[in-house]
Amino acid sequence: MIRAVAALLALLCTSPVTTETINLRGHGEIDLAPFACTDTPRSTVVQRVCYDEARRRLLVNAGGAYSEYCHLPAETYQAFVVAPSMGQFFRQRIASPATPFACDPKN
Repeated sequence: MIRAVAALLALLCTSPVTTETINLRGHGEIDLAPFACTDTPRSTVVQRVCYDEARRRLLVNAGGAYSEYCHLPAETYQAFVVAPSMGQFFRQRIASPATPFACDPKN
């Protein structure tokens, strides 16, 4: 038993540390290390959300592709993830051209 635990620990210590990355439209690879990501199985529109509270940045996987939104307050993110319809909230309050969450292309 001790040998099995020691072998497992040795294997874990020698395994390379990798972080998850995603391909973001127009930006290439983005490292998800600073983001807290959540799968959203209750939504048919939004598959996954990743939020970086420190930078107020949101990544949304809708329709199989990720999009980025900036300057999104934590309160808006919290309302989004608990909304009765995440897809409707997303379209009306985050992705709408009338909202201020578009990212500066230099970001």
